[in-house]
This record gives sequence, C-alpha cells and structure tokens, in this order.
Amino acid sequence: MQIRVLGCSGSIAAGSRTTSFLLDADVLIDAGTGVGDLTLDELARIDHIFISHSHLDHVLAIGLLADSVTRRRSAAQRPPVQVHALAPTLAALRTHIFNGVIWPDFTRLPNPEHPVLALRAFEVGDAIVLGGRRIEVLPAAHTVPAVGFAVSEGDAPAWVYTGDTGPNPALWQRLATLPLGALVIETAFRDDEHVLASVSRHLCPSQLRDELARLQAPVDVYITHIKPGEVETVMAEIGAQASRHRIRALTTGQVLAL
Repeated sequence: MQIRVLGCSGSIAAGSRTTSFLLDADVLIDAGTGVGDLTLDELARIDHIFISHSHLDHVLAIGLLADSVTRRRSAAQRPPVQVHALAPTLAALRTHIFNGVIWPDFTRLPNPEHPVLALRAFEVGDAIVLGGRRIEVLPAAHTVPAVGFAVSEGDAPAWVYTGDTGPNPALWQRLATLPLGALVIETAFRDDEHVLASVSRHLCPSQLRDELARLQAPVDVYITHIKPGEVETVMAEIGAQASRHRIRALTTGQVLAL
C-alpha cells in the first residue's frame, strides 16, 4: 500500500498544488488541484474519493474529474465513483457546486440511472474497508464540519492525515489507542499570524508543538498545508523547537510506502 502526494500546499502558485493524496491507484483522499497532474488513465481508475471538508482547495477537482472520466466509465459500464464525506459536506457539494450553476450535477449525469458520481455519507468513528485497506474517519476542529483519516492495512501502523484543523484534543485521544506509523498534520501559518490561525482554526508552529506533545511515542511527522512562499519560514520556526519527533515538510510528488 502506498500514498502518493498529489498536492500539499495551502494555496496555489507555480509548483504549489492544493491538497490531494492518491492511495494506491483507486482512492483519492481530498481532491485539490494536485489531481490535475494525473493522466486520464489514472483518473479513470479512481473508484473512491474521501473528502475531509467542503472548502474549495480540497474539493474543486471532484467535478472536473467526473467530467474527464464520464465517457470512459460509461463505455466500460463502471459503477459510479463513490464520494465519501460527512453529510453536511455532501450537502454543501450539492448546494454550491453540483447545482447546474457552478457545475453540472454529475450525480445525475450522464443519466440519473447511471451517474458518474454517487455521494456516500459517513460519520466520525466510521471505518470503511476497501480491498483490505481500512480508512477510519477521525475528528477535526475546523470552521466547517471536518474530519481527518487514518489509513491502515492488516496489522500495519496507520498513516494519519489530520485534515484542516486547529487544536484538537479528540484527535489525540483516538491516536493514543492507534498504532501510528506516520502523521501528516497541517501548519498553515507562521507564529506571528497566530491570531489568524486561531480564527481560521488552523495551526501555527507553537500550536503544533503543543499538539505533538500529546503523542506518547516518537513518530514521523510530515507538515502540510503551508502557504506558497512560506515553507522555509514555517519549517524554520518548527525546527527551532525541541521535539522528539522527526519532522519534515511534505512535498508534492512524494510517495509514502506503508
């Protein structure tokens, strides 16, 4: 099992793509601008999309992917791509994107009987098993309903993605009982932007330090969602802190083997 980083930036610029991860060849975790780097054949192999929350940088590729693969999936009589998210997130997609104004409703296209997308609601604590891979829905604390995910296979330690979140005690309560192989956690702002981080329910380096202190054992930590042009500054502030964890910036194109 492997996870390919398609995008891990907090916004766009040359070389910066917003959040998306490809699990093996058939599962997307979030669907930001990084999805656009996949070939058409790779797009057509995706059967499931797990969405952490409704913000544009995490969902904008869903509709574009649907448009790209409709003909191939219809010709092969493939079932709909399953879009998994919290019920409020799915409602936001229906209301604000798949509404015929911003984008066509691909939950009813090419026809209502055989659409290219199907929306599937989950709740925090649910675990979806796909071909031996277990994807658990974790709590997040953001400005809209949001989650993270723990991905595991068999008895192997989990790869955990926090999603967009501010300080989140419920997450660490769960992780205390979960074998943890790697942690992808956001740090969207510098420490001098701590007020903005708190208002927008993201993390800055000092908050990250306090969150990671809740972990019982050392772990490989990958920082995601840093704004374009801010990576060196944010990582320098993180690096200046004492930590028992191995902390690195996540990079687009990186492949994590689990």
